[in-house]
Amino acid sequence: MSEDPSDDAPRRLVIRTLIGGLFGITGFAYETWATDLFGGRPGKLPPGRSIYRITGKVLVNGSAADAQTHITAGDTIETWAGAELVFAVGTSAHLVREKSHIAFKAAEGGLDHVGGVTLSEGKLLSVFGGSSSTLATPTASINQANGGSYIEADAEQTYFCNCYGASDITAIEDSQSTQSVVTKHHDKPLYIVAKAPPGNAIRAAPFINHTDQELTLIEALVGRRPPFIFPASQYNSPRSDRQYP
Repeated sequence: MSEDPSDDAPRRLVIRTLIGGLFGITGFAYETWATDLFGGRPGKLPPGRSIYRITGKVLVNGSAADAQTHITAGDTIETWAGAELVFAVGTSAHLVREKSHIAFKAAEGGLDHVGGVTLSEGKLLSVFGGSSSTLATPTASINQANGGSYIEADAEQTYFCNCYGASDITAIEDSQSTQSVVTKHHDKPLYIVAKAPPGNAIRAAPFINHTDQELTLIEALVGRRPPFIFPASQYNSPRSDRQYP
């Protein structure tokens, strides 16, 4: 897919800001950076509020959503072309890209905590706190223990990056294809494919289509920060082989 230069502009702003030494600094400098990048100061959402940002057509349980829509861990979400949704549920937070269909399953104890996520198609960046969650796609079953993850899914292939944390991955159509992954900073992205010789459905993948800044944003919505810290000298270009929309 072709790259959209306008979509990469905020990420170029991030790079310049990082080089200026603002990343990781608390107070006014961080707040100014965050406001410029995200169009508002990211922080823990107030009680009763689920959505940080919504653009384009988004359906929650089949009905059109707006900024006041409350999302629980038992809801389904669909984003249309050009849409994006950034929101939090309990101790988890998520960024849903366009053309995605997601069903959440509540953890034991009620609709405030996500116990499972089924991504039928589309692209989803998530961070989790508390107990582990089960992530399902047409080609993969993943147990994610806290941490952050990015998934792209369709009927033929899943892209999965365990951004930080621990996960156990099994190919749906090949029980011989399993991997346990523990990473600190996008160390082992994977493809999980539908059709492959036995034991070969999980393959190495590049780092694509998500950023540390996006992880920082959604962690902020639940009052946390990512565990990684990196100096500007080690971040002088976008960390993405961009492919979306």
